[in-house]
Amino acid sequence: MPLTVLYPDSRNDPLDLERKVFNDDTVLINPRQKSFDAIDLNAWQTCDGIVVSRIPMNSSAIPHLKKCRVIVRNGVGYDNVDLELTGSAGIAVCNVPDYGTTEVADTAVAMMLAFARGTAIYDAALRQDPTANWTHTHNVTARRLRGATYGVIGMGRIGTASALRARAFGMNVVFYDPNLSIGAELSFGFTRAKTLDDLLKVSDVITIHAPLTKETHRMINAETVAKIKPGAYLISTARGPICDTAALLEGLKSNRLLAVGLDVLPSEPATLNDPLVKAWQANEPWLRGRVLMGPHAGFYSPDGLVDLRTKAAETARLYIKEGKLINCVNSEFLKNPR
Repeated sequence: MPLTVLYPDSRNDPLDLERKVFNDDTVLINPRQKSFDAIDLNAWQTCDGIVVSRIPMNSSAIPHLKKCRVIVRNGVGYDNVDLELTGSAGIAVCNVPDYGTTEVADTAVAMMLAFARGTAIYDAALRQDPTANWTHTHNVTARRLRGATYGVIGMGRIGTASALRARAFGMNVVFYDPNLSIGAELSFGFTRAKTLDDLLKVSDVITIHAPLTKETHRMINAETVAKIKPGAYLISTARGPICDTAALLEGLKSNRLLAVGLDVLPSEPATLNDPLVKAWQANEPWLRGRVLMGPHAGFYSPDGLVDLRTKAAETARLYIKEGKLINCVNSEFLKNPR
């Protein structure tokens, strides 16, 4: 019997890159749906592996995965997969941690540069009136980066790549990461903050590169915003629920935050129910040029997408066909793997 791998919500059609990885002895199913219920139950019950992007793999789905041995999250984050429940069911969960590292780091730095040098706001102003708006005064977030402090929350692959870029601009780098082993800062040559508060009070630019966990959910809230160094930029290319956007909006109103750049939001796609999104779209004069938003696309480049698709398929194939488990993120719960 041929093996079956389910791509429940892949946007890629056909799965040409993936078929090259699996060869002809594996059937790839690609219904391209947005929810568990929209896919025939038989596809869930009979698949040997799943490569999923957005559909939650939780208590609604996992009991139906009768044959599935591995779930590969088609990306770095895996907050849409219940690690404990999958582990109890004997299903390994893996991610693709190394496909968009430089792209996401570049996105964070690009947002910082857009604020510091005014590229986006100048373009918008000149588009509106290239003669009358021929002035530097539209950039209300301008600052010198050399000598400023770049604060990184989460010094993993992306956080490290981001910090190295900031150092190239002559910035002082400080980071906070309680999960990083003691002494790692010595190899980086960066300054380690003992607490999140310590980082917030000294950073001119705060960039978030942490995973979404119980500890990081709404880590940036009204209380923590109040501790940020006045006039700082805050940038997040991590996960939307890490930041309370209402608190960010209040921080902008009080000028505690000079600028906010978000490639991720608590609710995606963006909605006007989000107070910050609503204020940003209204583009009132007091907020103009102080907020940048992206559609959770910091990972994207054509090369990066090829890496993602290929590596996700390779991770699934290695385990299903050869029993080799790489990039497993639920190992602490995986007691009796299938």
